[in-house]
Amino acid sequence: MSKKRTIITSVFLVVSALAIIFGVSCTKKKASLNDGEWTGTGAGRNGPIVLSISVQEGKIVSGKVIKEEETDFAKPAINEMIEQAVKTQKTSGLDTVSGATITSKGTMEALTAAVAAASGASSVAQEKTVQDASCDILVIGAGGAGLCAATEAASKGAKVIVVEKMGIAGGNTNAATGGLNASETSVQKKLGIEDTNEQYYQDTMKGGYNLNDPDLVRNMVEKSAETVDWLISLGADLTDVGKMAGSTNKRTHRPQGGAAVGAHLVPVLQKAAENAGAEIRFNTKVTDIIEESGKPTGVKVNAENGSYTINAKSVIIASGGFGANNEMVVKYKSNLAGFGTTNHKGATGDAFAWVEKFNADLVQMEQIQTHPTVVPSNGVMITEAVRGNGAIMVNRQGNRFGNEMATRDVMSADILAQEGKTAYLLFDQNVRESLKAIEGYVKQGLLTQADSLSSLAEKLNMPESQLEQTVAKYNEYQASGNGDSDFGRKASEMPLALNKAPYYAVEVGPAVHHTMGGIKINTKAQVIAKDGSVIDGLFAAGEVTGGVHGGNRLGGNAVADICIYGKIAADSALDYIK
Repeated sequence: MSKKRTIITSVFLVVSALAIIFGVSCTKKKASLNDGEWTGTGAGRNGPIVLSISVQEGKIVSGKVIKEEETDFAKPAINEMIEQAVKTQKTSGLDTVSGATITSKGTMEALTAAVAAASGASSVAQEKTVQDASCDILVIGAGGAGLCAATEAASKGAKVIVVEKMGIAGGNTNAATGGLNASETSVQKKLGIEDTNEQYYQDTMKGGYNLNDPDLVRNMVEKSAETVDWLISLGADLTDVGKMAGSTNKRTHRPQGGAAVGAHLVPVLQKAAENAGAEIRFNTKVTDIIEESGKPTGVKVNAENGSYTINAKSVIIASGGFGANNEMVVKYKSNLAGFGTTNHKGATGDAFAWVEKFNADLVQMEQIQTHPTVVPSNGVMITEAVRGNGAIMVNRQGNRFGNEMATRDVMSADILAQEGKTAYLLFDQNVRESLKAIEGYVKQGLLTQADSLSSLAEKLNMPESQLEQTVAKYNEYQASGNGDSDFGRKASEMPLALNKAPYYAVEVGPAVHHTMGGIKINTKAQVIAKDGSVIDGLFAAGEVTGGVHGGNRLGGNAVADICIYGKIAADSALDYIK
């Protein structure tokens, strides 16, 4: 017998033996389930999803929700996934519900865990032992900034551990829709878009009322093009370039067709970080940063199975802002009391207490941005790109009331001045077809649709003739090529006439969106103490930092900020540990 044949025969005998031991045969696809009620847990958008399944005669006959904290829109997705599981007797590979992808995946995870319990797997599973750990670079937060830092550091040979207090990666980046601002990029050049770093810098400073740290802005701008190429090399699609409010030129890079950038970018970055060798520990909450001789030496964490310590040579804080902590928001800006938020529930500003022992400086904490177009009933943010592609804003009388391409703070104030403190974002089929992100709003049932403007006005309970006159006047300005003389909207910001049925509208109002103040850093993402010195070994990136955006953040600059400074923080940490 040949050596090759001997090996094949041996492998077959081993596999056959294992099949007998574990009760598997070629005709039996899966082990029978034990009858009874079985529970499983998965990671949802806002916390754990806990489900139970009922098994009779070895089959799933029903399921129910025990605990969840998902949005009102996403809640029905859970029951839809349970129904699929009962019908197909499967818990993986199910059809996810559009617009509720994270909730769908969390539900599948919970169903799979419940089936594992029903099969007896949980009775023999060993509970993970809580042990102290060590690494070169410890990254706090698995949002966009943290994942960029982890990818960069791990790809260059560092041992990286990322700790994330939520059960999923992404943080607020999951909800990012508009795109990533960058200038003089390879993508812009391919599309024939003229733009300069200087114009990007000037737009950002102007948008932030010149309260921005000029060095941080200049650094972000100059590294934006190479960061786009870096993200593309990791598998990101940033081939579509649009325009957001406050930008002179088209520079907002996003997936083809104008799809939401966050839902695309997070899985790309998570895969890249893990492939590079970074370890991501979910449901692991940092309770403190350990300090020795003025330097960080690790963190203390609480995990599902207990508390432990992770020792590290350097620490990168990428834990996000505090937009979901209304008490902290009101502390710094009292007029935002009672406002809703677009932030995920984990954005609570924990880091500011951790860095007190290092005497770290905090800057511009009172600079808190509201996003003007958030659906009041459920907190869903409608991307600024809808306005950028031609939509207008009207009040309950059917009138426009401001420049739709004004900065977010101005647009928010204009809306709050209207009756009911909300307004309607209005567009037509042309705009819908120009931006893929709108399809998500359609599937979520957020839009009011009508075959004519008069019919839409009737549905919105506003004067029909007035809405028709408003749209007709806007279309005249659009056709003239001279811009809007009523409110100063530029011709370049009016790409489409609103004249193709059906017509759409969605009620929107301001909500707390981005906390622009935070930990003070320099251009190397090093944390700065109150006396102006660098805190060795401590770095920060993303919304937890302050200074980049000044008094107002331009749409598209958050994703630029987190990716650029996340990568910089990793490079600086690598230099430090060397």
